[in-house]
Amino acid sequence: MVNGLGSSLHNIARLSTAKSRSISAENFKGEKGGGGRAVPEEGTGSARDLGVGWKVSPCIHIEPGETAELADIEGPGVIKHIWIVESLQRDRTLILRTYWDGNDKPSIETPLGDFFGSSDSSHCVPYSSLAVCVNPKGAFNCYWEMPFHKHCRMTLENIYTERITVFYQIDYILTDLPEDCAYFHAQFRRVNPLPYKEVYTILDDVHGKGQYVGTYLYWGVNNNGWWGEGEIKFYLDGDTDYPTICGTGTEDYFCGAYNFDIGGQYTEFTTPYSGLHKVQRPDGTYQSQQRFSLYRWHICDPVYFDEDIRVTIQALGWRSGGRYLPLQDDISSVAFWYQDRVNATFPSLPDRDYLEII
Repeated sequence: MVNGLGSSLHNIARLSTAKSRSISAENFKGEKGGGGRAVPEEGTGSARDLGVGWKVSPCIHIEPGETAELADIEGPGVIKHIWIVESLQRDRTLILRTYWDGNDKPSIETPLGDFFGSSDSSHCVPYSSLAVCVNPKGAFNCYWEMPFHKHCRMTLENIYTERITVFYQIDYILTDLPEDCAYFHAQFRRVNPLPYKEVYTILDDVHGKGQYVGTYLYWGVNNNGWWGEGEIKFYLDGDTDYPTICGTGTEDYFCGAYNFDIGGQYTEFTTPYSGLHKVQRPDGTYQSQQRFSLYRWHICDPVYFDEDIRVTIQALGWRSGGRYLPLQDDISSVAFWYQDRVNATFPSLPDRDYLEII
Protein backbone atom coordinates (compact mmCIF):
# COMPACT_ATOMS: atom_id res chain seq x y z
CA MET A 1 0.00 0.00 0.00
CA VAL A 2 1.09 3.61 -0.62
CA ASN A 3 1.16 6.36 1.99
CA GLY A 4 -0.61 9.01 -0.12
CA LEU A 5 2.44 11.05 -1.08
CA GLY A 6 3.11 11.72 -4.75
CA SER A 7 -0.39 10.89 -5.92
CA SER A 8 -0.61 10.81 -9.72
CA LEU A 9 -2.18 8.88 -12.59
CA HIS A 10 0.45 6.16 -12.40
CA ASN A 11 -0.35 5.18 -8.78
CA ILE A 12 -3.91 6.34 -8.22
CA ALA A 13 -5.22 2.77 -8.36
CA ARG A 14 -2.99 1.68 -5.45
CA LEU A 15 -4.69 1.20 -2.10
CA SER A 16 -3.42 3.51 0.62
CA THR A 17 -3.01 3.69 4.38
CA ALA A 18 -3.67 7.46 4.34
CA LYS A 19 -6.75 9.02 5.93
CA SER A 20 -8.41 11.90 4.05
CA ARG A 21 -9.45 15.00 5.96
CA SER A 22 -10.56 18.52 5.07
CA ILE A 23 -10.81 21.83 6.90
CA SER A 24 -13.27 24.58 6.01
CA ALA A 25 -15.67 26.94 7.74
CA GLU A 26 -18.03 23.94 7.89
CA ASN A 27 -15.46 21.83 9.78
CA PHE A 28 -12.83 24.01 11.44
CA LYS A 29 -10.83 21.09 12.89
CA GLY A 30 -11.14 18.67 9.98
CA GLU A 31 -12.56 16.08 12.33
CA LYS A 32 -13.94 12.77 11.09
CA GLY A 33 -17.71 13.19 10.88
CA GLY A 34 -17.30 16.81 11.97
CA GLY A 35 -18.56 18.60 8.88
CA GLY A 36 -21.90 20.31 8.31
CA ARG A 37 -22.81 20.56 11.98
CA ALA A 38 -23.31 24.31 12.25
CA VAL A 39 -26.68 25.42 13.60
CA PRO A 40 -28.52 28.30 11.86
CA GLU A 41 -29.27 31.26 14.07
CA GLU A 42 -32.95 31.27 14.81
CA GLY A 43 -34.93 33.33 12.31
CA THR A 44 -31.85 34.46 10.34
CA GLY A 45 -29.47 33.16 7.71
CA SER A 46 -29.99 31.56 4.33
CA ALA A 47 -30.49 28.08 5.85
CA ARG A 48 -33.02 29.13 8.49
CA ASP A 49 -35.75 27.06 6.81
CA LEU A 50 -33.50 24.04 6.25
CA GLY A 51 -31.59 23.53 9.49
CA VAL A 52 -28.47 21.61 10.46
CA GLY A 53 -26.67 19.77 7.67
CA TRP A 54 -27.41 22.36 5.02
CA LYS A 55 -25.17 25.25 3.96
CA VAL A 56 -24.94 27.14 7.24
CA SER A 57 -21.29 28.20 7.70
CA PRO A 58 -19.48 28.49 4.34
CA CYS A 59 -17.09 31.34 5.23
CA ILE A 60 -15.33 33.36 7.91
CA HIS A 61 -14.97 37.10 8.42
CA ILE A 62 -11.59 38.62 9.32
CA GLU A 63 -11.68 42.07 10.90
CA PRO A 64 -8.97 44.71 10.29
CA GLY A 65 -5.80 43.81 12.17
CA GLU A 66 -7.13 40.36 13.03
CA THR A 67 -5.38 37.05 12.33
CA ALA A 68 -7.61 34.06 11.62
CA GLU A 69 -6.43 30.51 12.21
CA LEU A 70 -7.24 28.46 9.13
CA ALA A 71 -5.69 25.17 10.22
CA ASP A 72 -4.41 23.53 13.40
CA ILE A 73 -3.52 19.92 12.57
CA GLU A 74 -1.74 17.21 14.54
CA GLY A 75 0.54 15.15 12.32
CA PRO A 76 2.09 13.35 10.73
CA GLY A 77 0.32 14.44 7.59
CA VAL A 78 0.48 16.20 4.26
CA ILE A 79 -1.46 19.17 2.93
CA LYS A 80 -2.55 18.18 -0.57
CA HIS A 81 -4.70 21.06 -1.81
CA ILE A 82 -5.70 24.57 -0.77
CA TRP A 83 -8.65 26.46 -2.26
CA ILE A 84 -9.35 30.00 -1.09
CA VAL A 85 -11.42 32.98 -2.21
CA GLU A 86 -11.62 36.36 -0.51
CA SER A 87 -14.29 39.00 -0.92
CA LEU A 88 -12.33 42.24 -1.13
CA GLN A 89 -9.91 41.23 -3.91
CA ARG A 90 -7.63 44.16 -3.28
CA ASP A 91 -3.88 43.87 -3.67
CA ARG A 92 -1.98 42.40 -0.74
CA THR A 93 -4.56 42.85 2.00
CA LEU A 94 -4.15 39.35 3.45
CA ILE A 95 -0.93 37.69 4.66
CA LEU A 96 -0.67 33.89 4.55
CA ARG A 97 1.58 32.17 7.09
CA THR A 98 2.22 28.49 7.79
CA TYR A 99 4.17 27.04 10.72
CA TRP A 100 5.56 23.49 10.81
CA ASP A 101 6.03 21.22 13.82
CA GLY A 102 5.47 23.81 16.54
CA ASN A 103 7.98 26.37 15.29
CA ASP A 104 7.15 29.98 16.11
CA LYS A 105 8.62 31.28 12.84
CA PRO A 106 6.63 30.74 9.65
CA SER A 107 7.94 28.66 6.76
CA ILE A 108 5.41 30.30 4.45
CA GLU A 109 5.03 34.07 4.73
CA THR A 110 3.68 35.92 1.75
CA PRO A 111 0.73 38.05 0.68
CA LEU A 112 -2.07 35.69 -0.25
CA GLY A 113 -2.28 36.65 -3.92
CA ASP A 114 1.47 36.43 -4.46
CA PHE A 115 1.51 32.87 -3.14
CA PHE A 116 -0.90 31.97 -5.93
CA GLY A 117 0.96 33.94 -8.61
CA SER A 118 -1.48 36.85 -8.50
CA SER A 119 0.11 39.89 -6.86
CA ASP A 120 -2.48 42.23 -8.29
CA SER A 121 -5.54 40.33 -7.11
CA SER A 122 -7.77 43.27 -8.04
CA HIS A 123 -6.97 42.41 -11.68
CA CYS A 124 -6.87 38.63 -11.28
CA VAL A 125 -6.75 36.48 -14.41
CA PRO A 126 -7.25 32.70 -14.67
CA TYR A 127 -4.27 30.48 -15.43
CA SER A 128 -3.43 26.80 -15.21
CA SER A 129 -0.29 25.01 -14.06
CA LEU A 130 0.50 21.80 -12.21
CA ALA A 131 1.30 23.48 -8.90
CA VAL A 132 -1.14 26.41 -8.94
CA CYS A 133 -4.26 27.38 -10.82
CA VAL A 134 -6.49 30.43 -10.58
CA ASN A 135 -10.05 29.96 -11.76
CA PRO A 136 -12.96 32.36 -12.36
CA LYS A 137 -13.63 34.45 -10.34
CA GLY A 138 -10.48 34.82 -8.28
CA ALA A 139 -10.45 31.25 -6.93
CA PHE A 140 -6.93 30.39 -5.76
CA ASN A 141 -5.84 26.73 -5.84
CA CYS A 142 -2.52 25.23 -4.71
CA TYR A 143 -1.34 21.63 -5.21
CA TRP A 144 2.14 21.79 -3.68
CA GLU A 145 2.54 18.82 -1.31
CA MET A 146 3.37 20.06 2.19
CA PRO A 147 4.43 17.32 4.62
CA PHE A 148 4.62 17.89 8.37
CA HIS A 149 5.87 15.39 10.93
CA LYS A 150 4.21 16.70 14.09
CA HIS A 151 2.01 19.73 13.54
CA CYS A 152 0.73 22.27 11.03
CA ARG A 153 -0.65 25.71 11.79
CA MET A 154 -1.87 28.04 9.03
CA THR A 155 -3.07 31.62 9.54
CA LEU A 156 -4.39 34.54 7.50
CA GLU A 157 -3.86 38.13 8.69
CA ASN A 158 -6.01 41.04 7.52
CA ILE A 159 -3.73 44.10 7.20
CA TYR A 160 -6.39 46.24 5.50
CA THR A 161 -8.89 48.70 6.97
CA GLU A 162 -12.06 46.74 6.15
CA ARG A 163 -13.51 43.38 7.11
CA ILE A 164 -12.73 40.64 4.59
CA THR A 165 -14.85 37.55 4.01
CA VAL A 166 -12.90 34.38 3.23
CA PHE A 167 -14.10 31.07 1.80
CA TYR A 168 -11.53 28.28 2.04
CA GLN A 169 -10.90 24.55 2.05
CA ILE A 170 -7.68 22.82 3.08
CA ASP A 171 -7.52 19.18 1.99
CA TYR A 172 -4.95 16.99 3.72
CA ILE A 173 -4.11 13.44 4.66
CA LEU A 174 -2.97 11.83 7.88
CA THR A 175 -0.27 9.32 7.08
CA ASP A 176 3.13 7.99 8.07
CA LEU A 177 6.01 9.92 6.53
CA PRO A 178 9.50 8.76 5.58
CA GLU A 179 12.29 10.49 7.47
CA ASP A 180 13.54 12.24 4.32
CA CYS A 181 10.32 14.25 3.84
CA ALA A 182 11.39 17.90 3.69
CA TYR A 183 9.51 21.02 4.79
CA PHE A 184 7.86 23.27 2.20
CA HIS A 185 8.79 26.97 2.25
CA ALA A 186 7.58 30.07 0.42
CA GLN A 187 9.21 33.49 0.91
CA PHE A 188 8.11 36.88 -0.43
CA ARG A 189 10.42 39.77 -1.30
CA ARG A 190 10.01 43.16 -2.95
CA VAL A 191 12.31 45.99 -3.98
CA ASN A 192 10.81 49.19 -5.39
CA PRO A 193 12.71 50.61 -7.12
CA LEU A 194 15.74 48.39 -7.59
CA PRO A 195 18.85 50.54 -7.05
CA TYR A 196 20.91 51.24 -10.15
CA LYS A 197 23.37 48.43 -11.01
CA GLU A 198 22.13 46.20 -8.19
CA VAL A 199 20.83 42.69 -8.73
CA TYR A 200 17.49 41.54 -7.31
CA THR A 201 17.72 38.82 -4.66
CA ILE A 202 14.99 36.19 -4.88
CA LEU A 203 16.31 34.00 -2.05
CA ASP A 204 19.24 34.13 0.35
CA ASP A 205 20.38 32.93 3.76
CA VAL A 206 19.05 29.38 3.36
CA HIS A 207 21.18 26.73 5.04
CA GLY A 208 20.65 22.99 4.96
CA LYS A 209 19.86 20.34 2.38
CA GLY A 210 16.96 20.63 -0.01
CA GLN A 211 15.66 21.57 -3.42
CA TYR A 212 14.48 24.79 -4.99
CA VAL A 213 11.16 24.17 -6.76
CA GLY A 214 9.68 27.43 -8.04
CA THR A 215 9.77 31.16 -8.73
CA TYR A 216 6.98 33.68 -9.13
CA LEU A 217 7.93 37.16 -10.33
CA TYR A 218 5.76 40.27 -10.52
CA TRP A 219 7.66 42.89 -12.51
CA GLY A 220 6.70 46.53 -12.99
CA VAL A 221 8.84 48.37 -15.54
CA ASN A 222 9.86 52.01 -15.18
CA ASN A 223 11.47 52.39 -18.63
CA ASN A 224 10.43 52.12 -22.23
CA GLY A 225 11.65 49.12 -24.16
CA TRP A 226 12.38 45.50 -23.37
CA TRP A 227 13.20 44.75 -19.76
CA GLY A 228 14.20 41.07 -19.62
CA GLU A 229 17.83 40.72 -20.65
CA GLY A 230 18.94 39.91 -17.11
CA GLU A 231 20.23 36.49 -16.06
CA ILE A 232 19.04 34.39 -13.13
CA LYS A 233 21.81 32.83 -11.04
CA PHE A 234 21.79 29.96 -8.52
CA TYR A 235 24.65 30.04 -6.01
CA LEU A 236 24.96 26.57 -4.49
CA ASP A 237 26.90 25.03 -1.60
CA GLY A 238 29.46 27.70 -0.91
CA ASP A 239 29.44 29.60 -4.21
CA THR A 240 30.46 33.21 -3.60
CA ASP A 241 31.29 35.45 -6.57
CA TYR A 242 30.19 33.09 -9.32
CA PRO A 243 27.18 30.77 -9.51
CA THR A 244 26.97 27.11 -10.43
CA ILE A 245 23.86 27.71 -12.55
CA CYS A 246 23.70 30.81 -14.75
CA GLY A 247 20.74 31.59 -16.98
CA THR A 248 20.84 33.42 -20.31
CA GLY A 249 17.93 35.84 -20.00
CA THR A 250 14.73 36.47 -18.06
CA GLU A 251 12.34 35.16 -20.73
CA ASP A 252 14.65 32.17 -21.24
CA TYR A 253 14.37 31.19 -17.57
CA PHE A 254 10.59 31.33 -17.84
CA CYS A 255 10.85 29.03 -20.86
CA GLY A 256 9.99 31.66 -23.48
CA ALA A 257 12.10 33.38 -26.13
CA TYR A 258 12.72 36.65 -27.96
CA ASN A 259 10.91 38.97 -25.52
CA PHE A 260 7.70 36.89 -25.63
CA ASP A 261 7.06 39.01 -28.74
CA ILE A 262 4.70 37.87 -31.50
CA GLY A 263 3.80 40.53 -34.04
CA GLY A 264 5.12 43.32 -31.85
CA GLN A 265 3.02 42.32 -28.82
CA TYR A 266 3.83 40.58 -25.56
CA THR A 267 2.08 37.20 -25.74
CA GLU A 268 0.69 35.58 -22.62
CA PHE A 269 0.98 31.79 -22.17
CA THR A 270 0.47 29.19 -19.46
CA THR A 271 1.90 25.67 -19.37
CA PRO A 272 2.19 23.03 -16.61
CA TYR A 273 5.63 24.29 -15.60
CA SER A 274 6.03 27.91 -16.73
CA GLY A 275 4.13 30.91 -17.97
CA LEU A 276 3.76 34.61 -18.62
CA HIS A 277 0.17 34.47 -17.51
CA LYS A 278 -0.54 38.16 -17.20
CA VAL A 279 0.47 41.35 -18.96
CA GLN A 280 -0.97 44.64 -17.73
CA ARG A 281 -0.86 47.08 -20.61
CA PRO A 282 -1.06 50.84 -20.00
CA ASP A 283 -4.18 52.61 -21.23
CA GLY A 284 -2.24 55.69 -22.35
CA THR A 285 -3.59 57.91 -19.57
CA TYR A 286 -3.65 56.82 -15.92
CA GLN A 287 -2.47 53.22 -16.14
CA SER A 288 1.05 54.21 -17.03
CA GLN A 289 3.26 51.22 -16.27
CA GLN A 290 3.47 47.79 -17.82
CA ARG A 291 3.47 44.93 -15.32
CA PHE A 292 4.13 41.24 -15.84
CA SER A 293 3.36 38.07 -13.87
CA LEU A 294 5.59 35.07 -14.54
CA TYR A 295 5.99 31.63 -12.96
CA ARG A 296 8.55 28.84 -13.30
CA TRP A 297 7.98 25.58 -11.43
CA HIS A 298 11.00 23.27 -11.10
CA ILE A 299 8.82 20.19 -10.68
CA CYS A 300 10.71 18.04 -13.17
CA ASP A 301 14.04 19.83 -12.69
CA PRO A 302 14.50 20.79 -9.01
CA VAL A 303 17.66 22.68 -8.13
CA TYR A 304 19.29 20.57 -5.42
CA PHE A 305 21.58 21.94 -2.71
CA ASP A 306 23.43 20.22 0.13
CA GLU A 307 24.57 23.16 2.26
CA ASP A 308 23.09 26.48 1.13
CA ILE A 309 21.46 28.33 -1.76
CA ARG A 310 21.18 31.91 -2.99
CA VAL A 311 19.14 32.99 -6.03
CA THR A 312 19.41 36.35 -7.82
CA ILE A 313 18.21 37.89 -11.08
CA GLN A 314 19.51 40.89 -12.99
CA ALA A 315 17.25 43.65 -14.31
CA LEU A 316 18.55 44.67 -17.74
CA GLY A 317 17.15 46.55 -20.72
CA TRP A 318 18.82 48.34 -23.62
CA ARG A 319 20.39 51.77 -23.95
CA SER A 320 22.15 53.65 -26.74
CA GLY A 321 25.02 52.05 -28.60
CA GLY A 322 23.68 48.52 -28.21
CA ARG A 323 24.57 48.50 -24.52
CA TYR A 324 22.71 46.92 -21.63
CA LEU A 325 20.82 49.31 -19.32
CA PRO A 326 20.63 48.37 -15.62
CA LEU A 327 16.98 48.96 -14.74
CA GLN A 328 15.42 50.46 -11.64
CA ASP A 329 12.17 48.54 -11.68
CA ASP A 330 9.55 47.43 -9.17
CA ILE A 331 10.21 43.72 -8.62
CA SER A 332 8.41 41.29 -6.31
CA SER A 333 8.95 37.58 -5.97
CA VAL A 334 7.97 34.44 -4.13
CA ALA A 335 10.58 31.67 -3.87
CA PHE A 336 9.39 28.10 -3.27
CA TRP A 337 11.65 25.39 -1.88
CA TYR A 338 11.89 22.31 0.34
CA GLN A 339 14.58 21.74 2.93
CA ASP A 340 15.50 19.32 5.69
CA ARG A 341 14.78 21.78 8.49
CA VAL A 342 12.52 24.73 9.20
CA ASN A 343 14.23 27.88 7.94
CA ALA A 344 14.42 30.54 10.66
CA THR A 345 16.00 33.38 8.69
CA PHE A 346 13.14 35.01 6.79
CA PRO A 347 13.53 38.76 6.17
CA SER A 348 10.95 41.00 7.81
CA LEU A 349 7.79 41.34 5.76
CA PRO A 350 7.28 44.95 4.56
CA ASP A 351 4.42 46.98 6.02
CA ARG A 352 1.12 47.59 4.23
CA ASP A 353 2.20 50.81 2.52
CA TYR A 354 5.38 49.28 1.13
CA LEU A 355 3.48 46.21 -0.07
CA GLU A 356 0.94 48.33 -1.94
CA ILE A 357 1.09 48.19 -5.71
CA ILE A 358 0.99 51.76 -7.01
